[in-house]
Amino acid sequence: MLEQYRTVRAPGSREVVIRKSRFIGHVMPVETEEEAVQFIEDIKKQHWNATHNCSAYMIGERDEIQRQSDDGEPSGTAGKPILEVIRSQKVKNVAIVVTRYFGGIMLGAGGLIRAYSDGAVLALEAGEVITRVLRREVFVEIEYTWLGKVENALRGRGIQTGETLFTDKVTLLCLPRNDEGDAFIAWITDLTGAQAQVTEGRRLYYSEGE
Repeated sequence: MLEQYRTVRAPGSREVVIRKSRFIGHVMPVETEEEAVQFIEDIKKQHWNATHNCSAYMIGERDEIQRQSDDGEPSGTAGKPILEVIRSQKVKNVAIVVTRYFGGIMLGAGGLIRAYSDGAVLALEAGEVITRVLRREVFVEIEYTWLGKVENALRGRGIQTGETLFTDKVTLLCLPRNDEGDAFIAWITDLTGAQAQVTEGRRLYYSEGE
């Protein structure tokens, strides 16, 4: 698993008018090629009367899946520029569709490339590019007498935390970065004089700042 990667927070769309043609950039975070294909089909149904619905997507830890479609525009003037924006922005697990409603003025190959690139950039802005960080769930069970000291130490170290469970003891859900997990466990064990019961959970991606 990657320690971190860039993607979009949510679906989004944004429009620009270029020489009377409407270009609408749509973006969707996706985990599989099936999700990407479904998103593209949904946009095509939504904009069934558009002149073109050009698309590209890139999926996988190593960007194994990369596809693009010009959807009737001259070869290389639509899908490829959209895919190049995805690459240049260093995002993954995203699908983008740029819808065009022709306004009556021919743009030429260079104009089309710029227009579809601009549409893809607008789509990413609408979806909000974020960094997803791989974090390790570490459950730290302590006596109540340790709570204040441990919470202050976690804040001082900048460790993100999740839900706290209060029973006869306190269980803190700590979320260190995955690559810092072993060091964190050693640190919390030392901090509590080995009195904390430390249990590792799953490895999950969280948006930076969550």
